[in-house]
Amino acid sequence: MDRVETVIIGANTTTQEKQIEEIYTQVFPRVATFVKKMGGSLDDAKDLFHDAMIIYLENRSQKRLEIHTSEEAYILGVSKHLWIRKYNLSRNTISLSEMENSISIPDDYFPSIQDQRLLRFLEYAGKRCMNLLRAFYYEQVPVKKLIHKLGYANEHTASVQKYKCLEKVREVVKEKSLTYDDFVE
Repeated sequence: MDRVETVIIGANTTTQEKQIEEIYTQVFPRVATFVKKMGGSLDDAKDLFHDAMIIYLENRSQKRLEIHTSEEAYILGVSKHLWIRKYNLSRNTISLSEMENSISIPDDYFPSIQDQRLLRFLEYAGKRCMNLLRAFYYEQVPVKKLIHKLGYANEHTASVQKYKCLEKVREVVKEKSLTYDDFVE
C-alpha cells in the first residue's frame, strides 16, 4: 500500500467512526425509549441497537442498502422489527422460575408410611398384579373392560387372576406378620 492510500483509509475510518457515533447518539435514545415502552430493559435496548447497527453496516458495506428516508429512520425501523420478532418468539415461552411457581404439589403427592408399606407388598405380587389391582380397585374399571385393557381371555380369567394377586399380597403380609391395624391410622 502506498502512503497516500493509508492516509485516505485512515481518514475514511475516522469519518466512519464519527458517523457511527453520531448515529449512536441520535438513534439509541429513541430505540431505548421504544424498547422501554414495549416492556424491555436497557440491556435489551443495547443488544437490539447493536444488532440493528450490524445489519445497517453490513448492508451498507455490501451496497445493498436503499434508504428512502434517513439512516436514523432505517436503523430505528430495523430495531423495531427485531424487537417485534423477539417479542413474538418470547411471548410463547415461559421462564423456568415462573413455571416452578405455577406448579403446586398436592398434599397427598408423597405417599404416607402406610401407603409405602402397601406399595411394597403390592410390588412383591408383581407388576402385572399391581396393574390389575390398581385398575380394579383404584380406577374402578369393571371386569368386562379389564379384559380388553389388560389382555385377558375372558371375565373368568380376569377374576381368577385378581383373586390370585390378592392371595399373593395376603401371603406376603402373613409372612411379615403384619395385621390390618398396621395399615389403618
